Amino acid sequence: MSARLRKAIGGLGILVFLGVYIWAAATLGGMVPDVWFVRLAFYAVAGFGWGVPLIPLIIWMNRGR
Repeated sequence: MSARLRKAIGGLGILVFLGVYIWAAATLGGMVPDVWFVRLAFYAVAGFGWGVPLIPLIIWMNRGR
């Protein structure tokens, strides 16, 4: 598979993943108790947590240069 095709597939995958992740985080954020430190912890984890699942995809996209 060419690098160009891998990057196109990966870019589309990232966009789809982020759309689903944002929807899930916003939905779950509405269920978090209205306590400031609980909300802070949830949104801190949700804000940084999106990058971890994408690492294997990004590695795959850049493989074989």
